[in-house]
Order: sequence, then structure tokens, then C-alpha cells
Amino acid sequence: MRGGMRQQPSERVKVDVLVVGSGPVGCTFARGLVEGGRSVLMVDAGPKLSGRPGEHLKNTFVYQRNVDRFGALVRGHLHPLSAPSRVPAPQDLLIRLDAGVATYAVGGMATHWTGVTPRHHPTVERADCFPAGEWDRFYGEAETLLNTHTDVTADAVSHQVVQDALAAAYPELPDPYGVQHLPLAGERRTDNPQLVRWTGADTVLGPLADGERGDFVLREQHLCRRLVPASDGSRIEYAEIEDHARWRTLRVEADTYVVACGAVLTPQLLYASGIRPDALGRYLTEQPVAFCQIVLRQDLVDHLASDARFARRVRAHQAASPADPVPIPLDDPDPNVWIPVSEDRPWHCQIHRDLPYDDQVPNLDVDPRLVVDLRWFGLVDPRPENRVCFSDTARDAFGMPQPSFAFSLGDDDSERQHRMMRDMLRAARALGPFLPGSEPRFVVPTLPLHIAGTVRMGTDADTGVVDPDSKVWGVENLYLGGNGLIPTGTASNPTLTSVAMALRAARGILGEERQHAAERYTHDRPGISVPR
Repeated sequence: MRGGMRQQPSERVKVDVLVVGSGPVGCTFARGLVEGGRSVLMVDAGPKLSGRPGEHLKNTFVYQRNVDRFGALVRGHLHPLSAPSRVPAPQDLLIRLDAGVATYAVGGMATHWTGVTPRHHPTVERADCFPAGEWDRFYGEAETLLNTHTDVTADAVSHQVVQDALAAAYPELPDPYGVQHLPLAGERRTDNPQLVRWTGADTVLGPLADGERGDFVLREQHLCRRLVPASDGSRIEYAEIEDHARWRTLRVEADTYVVACGAVLTPQLLYASGIRPDALGRYLTEQPVAFCQIVLRQDLVDHLASDARFARRVRAHQAASPADPVPIPLDDPDPNVWIPVSEDRPWHCQIHRDLPYDDQVPNLDVDPRLVVDLRWFGLVDPRPENRVCFSDTARDAFGMPQPSFAFSLGDDDSERQHRMMRDMLRAARALGPFLPGSEPRFVVPTLPLHIAGTVRMGTDADTGVVDPDSKVWGVENLYLGGNGLIPTGTASNPTLTSVAMALRAARGILGEERQHAAERYTHDRPGISVPR
């Protein structure tokens, strides 16, 4: 009995594969394994927030029109990961993790993510756990699965103005590392091109999101409390799942177990299950973020009417709104411009508009069409002393071992971040003055949260939690997925890489590592009977 409430007796479920976590990575495993002939039960501790499971919440009309309202919605879905410290944080830190959060929901962070999906740089960021050719192949498949495009805002007036100004400011950058369109998981709607259909977990699920079927079941508000290994620890015998909607326990017996519930909650579940390899929670990396907002230079705005690319749209807007002093159409999309990581510049640069940080105060005196966000994401070296720890006594809101973080920057890390900040100032000078109240600073990484390395992939069990096939060392039927597997320091957004790794792992589970696509089985496949 927990919380003064009596649970119903345990019920037994058998299935080919249990997937814990319903974010894009868990959904990648689920879709690949179902298409390969396996029956899959997917569970998530969080609730379903949309009619279509895991849909991006910004696909709702009102949130595409008002980023501040969307930000308020998102903040209501963020749960603190660690207990707040009573000791004030030093003010000179470039990064700290005590404000880390998780999203407990079907779809996970993909219910509100920015959708930025770059490939990791082949030498600066990418792990060498498998050959370059495999990386390229699975990156391509991941881009298709996530519906990645580079033209979502390419025609926007502000996008082209920003891209041109930055290209002029960085003439030395070689292809393919120059100023370019930001790759985004989404596309403009054909029925209303003013709106974007953003990729969510439902996009990755594809037909599996259309309704319940015999070979795939998704259960919300089902917490995997522990995995129970065999007496010799060589395999998982069953999983203990709490159904919080009906307050009962399910005993799920599967041939294969996949845990993909985030870079903190995945090692938390392993720790709670007594699966505690030396590298568990260690080698944690996170990306310091330098941030500022600028107001577009007046001369850039003044030239819009004479630019042949924009003249027709500017004239139409001025005719419709003659009192508007800003020549940019009211429905002009925000810019999404990118400067990729390169060997001389180990930081990832996004120039766009995104959710405001907690300490931002809206500046109502400046038209938002003239405001651009600059976010520079830094790289830190993996070190074993940087880690997430789990308590043997304290419990979080779900009754799981309470996480806490030990994280600091090394000398090389700090030096890189200060070079990164100087580079952001260079870009800002090319675009315009700082928006009052949004001058350059390092921000606490809550949105986004790109923690990695906590269940890292490695070639030996001493420094890795999983092998190059994403299987936990020494446990024959337990696989992991997510950003926690990434063993290297990275500055770019990690989701595309994690999905690529999951595609490869799912192919390996099916015994099809060397085939370009899993063939769908035509024989009758086993169904799943999950008591309602």
C-alpha cells in the first residue's frame, strides 16, 4: 500500500517488447519493432495531452499565434528533477543544473520542443561507436521519420534579412559550415501555409498513432517502477508497472525491454532496479547557453521596400496598414537561421524566436517583428565526476529515487564558453542593438534541456552503460535509448542523433543490422492483452 490507498491485485501481461517512455526515441523503437513483426506495449508515467497521442501542442492555432501563451502552457508541464538547494548558487557560474526539469506526458519533451534537428559534426561531436556510413544512413532515415525540413521559414522577410546580414558578417566560413537555414522537424500546412505542422511523437509513430491495434498498445499514466532481473542478472524477467489511473500493478513479461524515458529518468529506473554499472549517471554533459535578443538595425528595415524579393509584400502590407511604421507583414514568420558547429567554432548557433526564459521580462515598447533571439550552445568535455546521483532514502513525486546533480566546467570548457560569447557578440553587432532587458548572458538550462551521457554508449563495460547496439552490458534483453546514450561532448541539438541511434538499435533487435530497411512481416503477429 502506498499513499494510504489500496492497490488492486497484480495482473500479468505478456508481450514481445515493453517500451518505457513515449518520446520520439521510444516511438522510434516502437514503430520499427512493430513493423518488424513484434508486438509492443508502450507505457508512460505521464498523461495524454492531446487527442492524437504525443502531438506537438503548438499545432493548436492559438499557440502558433502567441509564443508567450505557449510558453505559459509549457511551464505548467515541467516538473523539477532535483530538490531545490537552500544554498544560493554563485553568480559567476556559466551553467548549473539545479533547475533541471522533465516533462511527464505522452510524447515527452516533443509535446513542446523547438524541433531543431541538425546532424552532429563528424569529428567535433559524433561518437565513433559505429562507422561513418552507418551514421549517414541512419541520419537520413531519422530526418525522414522526424519530417525534417530546411525551408519552413525560408521565404520569410525577416529570415532572409537576418541570413543575409550574418552571411556578410561571416564571409570566412566554408561550406557546409556557413550561415544557412535551420533544420526543423515540421512543415508548412498545405491547407493554410501560414501555419506549421510541428513534429511530435505522433509523427514518429505514424500509423501506430491512429488508434489501438493488436500489435501495439500505448498506456498513459503507467509508471515503470522497476525492472526485475534474473537471479544471475543476465536478463530481465519482468517489469513492475503501476497503473495510476486505476491504481493497480501490472507484471509485464517481455522478450525484450527498451527504456527510453530521458537522460535522467532512464538511469533513475535502472538505479531503482538495482542495475548499477560503474558508468551509470556519470560522464554527464550539458550545453551552456549564451543568449541575447537584438532589435533589427534600422538600415536593414529601411531597405526592405527597395529589395525586389520583398517589395510586393511590403507594398501590400503598407496599403493594408498605412499607419504601421514597421514594413514587415504582420503574418511574416519568425527567422530560423543556423551557423553549424565546425572544428574552429565548437558551438551551435540558432538565430530565431523561441520560448522566453523564466527571467525574461517582455519589452512591450519594441515591435516583436523586429526582435530576434540569439542562442549559442556550447560544448563541454565528458568527465566521470559530472553526474546525476540517486538517493537511497529520499523519493521524488513519483516515489522513485530522488535525483541530484554534481556538475561543473573544466578549464577548457570555460575557455570555450567565453570564446562562444564573444562570437555571439560578433553576430549581434551585425544585426542590431540589444533589446533592453535582454542583454547578453549565460542562462540556466531549463528550456532546452540537453543532458546527455548518463547511460553512455561505449566499447567496454567499464566506461559505458550500453554497447554499440544500445544493449546494456551484461543484460541480454535490456536496451536503452535517448540522449543519455550520447558519449561525447555536443553543442548541437541531440534528438536527431538519438533517433538515429534508436533506428540502428531497433534494426539490431530484429536481427537486420545490415539491411537498409526492416521488411514488414506478413504472417499473423501476436497481439497484446492489457487489462483495461
